[in-house]
Amino acid sequence: MASLNGRVALITGASRRAGIGFAIARRLRAAGAAVFLQSYRPHDAAQPWGAEPGGTESLVAELGAAGHLELDLGDPSAPQALIDAARERTGHIDILVANHARSGLGTLDELTAHDLDAFWAVNVRATLLLASAFAAQHDGRPSGRVVMLTSGQHLGGMPREVGYAVTKGAIHQATATLADHLSERGITVNTVNPGPTDTGWATPEITAEVVELMPRGRWGMPDDAARLIAWLCSDDADWITGQVINSEGGFRR
Repeated sequence: MASLNGRVALITGASRRAGIGFAIARRLRAAGAAVFLQSYRPHDAAQPWGAEPGGTESLVAELGAAGHLELDLGDPSAPQALIDAARERTGHIDILVANHARSGLGTLDELTAHDLDAFWAVNVRATLLLASAFAAQHDGRPSGRVVMLTSGQHLGGMPREVGYAVTKGAIHQATATLADHLSERGITVNTVNPGPTDTGWATPEITAEVVELMPRGRWGMPDDAARLIAWLCSDDADWITGQVINSEGGFRR
């Protein structure tokens, strides 16, 4: 893979060693990029998997990250504040990896307006505002990259996660439009569906159920997605834009 020396990547949702965000940051650092991380500990703390025991600061130190900011991307002002903080620390951001997500269960019968607004704010609004603020600071150099993450909602139903699935579907549908809009600024835009990934969230029952549907007899690991995303950020992927790539090991729904 081509070197990322001299480039800066902002990675959202990088708060746990078991997560995809940390794996992406580790891959990009190995390729030579400086990384700036975003996290939001209260979200992790409220989920079954819990927050990183040593705090995000331990991840920042381990990666030798250029900086880190903890903030709630559900706040309308947070995306611009995050871009400003990363730019102040690093000078220019070449790569935006919008890995953050508000996840949660909820069938159609259980959803409330509050739930839907919260999913929309984090998964869609924050991602679009981040892309906009990132593009505004980009100076036209040909290394601009935006990588977003979706889920498998376009390949099969997710009736237990309606709010999450619908908002991740919006990211899928936004990919071609953003890529078209930003292409003349030297920015590629692609989205990755990592498929079922073992980040510590699944119950033993769900784990066993999914393994039966994986041809290779295992879940995806965070580094499976990170390898692809690191490649999309490199010069080797300069001709790839507007694509939604399913990287899920042949998952059989």
